[in-house]
Amino acid sequence: MSHSQNKIALITGASIQNDIGTAICRKLASQGINIFFTHWNSDSEWIEEFQQEILRMDVRCEEIKIDLSDANAALTIYEEMSGKLGYPSILINNGAHSTSNDYVTLEAKTLDDHYAVNMRSTFLLCVEFARRFKKSKLESGRIINMTSGQDLGPMPGELAYAATKGAISAFSRSLSQELAPLGITVNAVNPGPTDSTWMTNEIRNFLLPKFPMGRIGTPDDVARIIAFLASDEAEWITGQIIHSEGGFIRG
Repeated sequence: MSHSQNKIALITGASIQNDIGTAICRKLASQGINIFFTHWNSDSEWIEEFQQEILRMDVRCEEIKIDLSDANAALTIYEEMSGKLGYPSILINNGAHSTSNDYVTLEAKTLDDHYAVNMRSTFLLCVEFARRFKKSKLESGRIINMTSGQDLGPMPGELAYAATKGAISAFSRSLSQELAPLGITVNAVNPGPTDSTWMTNEIRNFLLPKFPMGRIGTPDDVARIIAFLASDEAEWITGQIIHSEGGFIRG
């Protein structure tokens, strides 16, 4: 049994067939890592099919349907997970809430909805991961948070999303110093615009000229950088915001 086959990864927001979350699950499972994923608003038949697909890769796979905006979501996830699989040594915060809003439309509920998922659930999943890790006798841990290039340029019309995702970068940097003595690395990944489930042909045509490599990023591109950061090879990388976006040209 390879070293990775004892590993367990928690991935949030694996809810749709061609999304980033499901690509990450597939990639890690292909490396012999056991998978626990969260989903919300998914087709239950598809979830079952997806779980079977992961199980056929000869790893264990469990899942939970949960609304990440629930203040107790992190604890619920870890309780369910430790009962079914055990302690994770890899946490990938991929779940996110996003609606468009500008200075004309932004109001309190919109901010609260974004904060609850993008910040609160991400932050609580991170710290609870570390608390349990400390008790678990695991030697090395990986936390990877997803961001969207908020520190590289403006996102007009996406005020609540940009602000709450931007907070993830600041949190990840500070948390990385606290958790380094435990053997846990903390990084954030900005995959750039990714052709998962939200792109229309109009958006693709607009974005394509901004990619000097001649194609738009795919969920598999994201999964590869995540898998590297989650690996033993990446033990010396922490506190970084990694922009893996194929040279995407802003503006």
